[in-house]
Amino acid sequence: MARRLLLTGAGTGPSNNLIRSLKAGDPSLAIVGCHDDRFYLKKSSADRNYLIPSPARADFAGALRRVIRAERIDLLIPTSDRDVRRVSALRHRLPCRLFLPRHALIELCQDKYVLTTALRARGIRAPLTYAVTHLDAIGALFRRLAPRSRLWCRIRSGNGALGATPVTSPAQARNWIQYWQDVRGVPATSFTLSEYLPGRDFSCQSLWHEGTLILVKTFENLSAFAGAAQPSGVSSIAALAKTVREPRVAELCRRAVRSLDARASGIYCFDVREDASGDPCLTEINAGRFSMSTNLYDLTGKHNMATTYVRLSLGEPVAVRDVVRDADTLPDVIHANALFDDIHDVRAR
Repeated sequence: MARRLLLTGAGTGPSNNLIRSLKAGDPSLAIVGCHDDRFYLKKSSADRNYLIPSPARADFAGALRRVIRAERIDLLIPTSDRDVRRVSALRHRLPCRLFLPRHALIELCQDKYVLTTALRARGIRAPLTYAVTHLDAIGALFRRLAPRSRLWCRIRSGNGALGATPVTSPAQARNWIQYWQDVRGVPATSFTLSEYLPGRDFSCQSLWHEGTLILVKTFENLSAFAGAAQPSGVSSIAALAKTVREPRVAELCRRAVRSLDARASGIYCFDVREDASGDPCLTEINAGRFSMSTNLYDLTGKHNMATTYVRLSLGEPVAVRDVVRDADTLPDVIHANALFDDIHDVRAR
């Protein structure tokens, strides 16, 4: 019998990308989607779709249970931080399987300041970060982060480089935060200031089962999607990326998860950037959901991370010998040595 999956956030980029990966790895999977927005739902690539209440509403849990029972769902996969947190809180009240990290770990990872503080306390390399308590304290934070001439200002929750920008003076930081406070309704206490990391930018995704690292893959972000249009100059989505084997990055992410939970299970996504010395620093962990760019991990190499996740979730055996990303094999991935195939270079020499 085909395994039946329910994905939240149906019709969004993360959900549709995950469905693409799942179908590529196992076309027999029956995939049901749900969302509280009918316009997103209309774009869903799931086999069947349900309009449900917002996760913020009290009747969300009941609606989710009705879909699970009606569709005989084997596994529920949340696809956003909001959905991960809400579904995790309901994990003992849903009549299907979940494959999520501990709820306390999910909450910790969704606050970037709390996460960074926890990592540094455990000896894991992460940027020195301070929470903004009020606008008048920004000058003092700059002095504590001296002699660095450039700092990173960002909102301590959310994704997509929300509220992030480099700043070089207390006045710039105050004006940036003041704008978000006055125009966007985001209080100053939602921001952090940290050391700026100028080096290479990596994304990493790893799969765990009861404390054992099953699979990890890494890519380097070479340019950011619409980065030039962002005040930060960066984006959570790469316009150009390449899969890489970076043992230092993989080891940093492995140590981070182990330090937070010796019995870790589920999917973990990481943002890693090198500091001025070229050492990788962990800036973010998304615990419990797949990356928006999961196709880069799933459609390369011998092992599809999405379908491996499903097999682990349902207690099925997996055969992964090399947990580090292996060589690329499938189409839709451009090898570095083929970048100029069928391209005639007429640039002046």
